[in-house]
Amino acid sequence: MKQILIKFSIRFIIITAFCACSSKINKADALKKAKNENGIYNVAHVMTKSKQDSLTPSLILQEFEDGNKRFNNGNITQRDHSEGIRKAATGGQFPKAMVLSCVDSRVPVEDVFDQGIGDVFVGRVAGNFVNTDLLGSMEFACKVAGAKLIIVMGHQHCGAIKGAIDDVHLGNITSMLANIKPAVEMSQNFEGEKSSKNEAYVKLVAQNNVRNAIAQIREKSEILKEMESKGEIKIVGAFYILRTGKLEFID
Repeated sequence: MKQILIKFSIRFIIITAFCACSSKINKADALKKAKNENGIYNVAHVMTKSKQDSLTPSLILQEFEDGNKRFNNGNITQRDHSEGIRKAATGGQFPKAMVLSCVDSRVPVEDVFDQGIGDVFVGRVAGNFVNTDLLGSMEFACKVAGAKLIIVMGHQHCGAIKGAIDDVHLGNITSMLANIKPAVEMSQNFEGEKSSKNEAYVKLVAQNNVRNAIAQIREKSEILKEMESKGEIKIVGAFYILRTGKLEFID
């Protein structure tokens, strides 16, 4: 009788363990299937040199546009940010793009484009203007590290843009806003109230600020200008709408 009970107990343990494993497998399969049905996919890798080399500026731009659509739809990529992925990234970096953005806390750059660890260089300064430090950063990103796209991204309701419009004088903010004043001058033909309270005017100044930044990149960086002329990189502008999460690309 004792032997029978022991055999029964062993058999019960084996069956229970098998069922538990089977349940985990089925649960994982179901989760994977649900993700696929919803258009969500998992990424468990970091960019490599070979992958970077295989991309073109146009392909990367399209990928970033598609990524913004996923972000806007709440269909963002489920990324693996585990210790293994973080360790893999220590072997070198091969990002696709460089994004110049405002410091605004409501503009999470990697999320806006649905990108992960090792995918994008990000330079941030209030008002997303160009200076020597950022030009050097862009040259490093593209010429040294191989990024093939530069995006200058302004955004809706930018405090720095409003400060430049209002001619704010406050500590170091005064000299910082001087970098945005050219965009205010570029917007003088606006028909309507030229005020920081006029959202349409603020948007125009923000867009002109992006255009001016791109012009400054081409004027002040021979390296980037040459790379663009050879088709090695693209330089584009974008305007991020806080309310919707959508990007408008700027001509």
